[in-house]
Amino acid sequence: MTPRKPATPSPDDTASTPPLSTPLQAPSLKRRMACWLYEGMLLFGVVFIAGYLFGTLSQTRHALDNRPGLQAFLFLILGIYFTWFWHRGQTLAMKTWHVKVVTAQGLPLSQKRALLRYVLSWMWFLPPLLLTIPLGLPPGTIGLLVFVWVIVWALLSRFHPQRQFWHDAWAGTRLVSAL
Repeated sequence: MTPRKPATPSPDDTASTPPLSTPLQAPSLKRRMACWLYEGMLLFGVVFIAGYLFGTLSQTRHALDNRPGLQAFLFLILGIYFTWFWHRGQTLAMKTWHVKVVTAQGLPLSQKRALLRYVLSWMWFLPPLLLTIPLGLPPGTIGLLVFVWVIVWALLSRFHPQRQFWHDAWAGTRLVSAL
């Protein structure tokens, strides 16, 4: 009985098997959406404190008073929050889920690029909200419309060559695994 030689893979076998991991590989959609959901829960505290601060400083007595001012203030606070953390690579939720944001080349984000990503990330909410203005829809319908749009926007990443969200592609950024 002669010993058998170990089978060597043919060139066709190695060409068809994808590499296990690349440095700029996007995390799974499931992990990115879990991070997105966790980020939303953490932002509840940021928005609560910012809203309290705005209400105290502006001496707002009723929740609907000075509403445009509050919305502008929250937009600014969220912009500072995300720009500051993305410039450093990760928010707290991103650290928890081992996700990092980098440029398309894999470099850290500049403040300008992080700000551009923040503005473009409003694609998660802005299209359905703008659609509701002329239609005058009730709040429940608006919530459902936003929910459906978030699912559609997330699934559209499947059509990107590197499985990135489209606002990341437009901003020249990408989400990568940070394991």
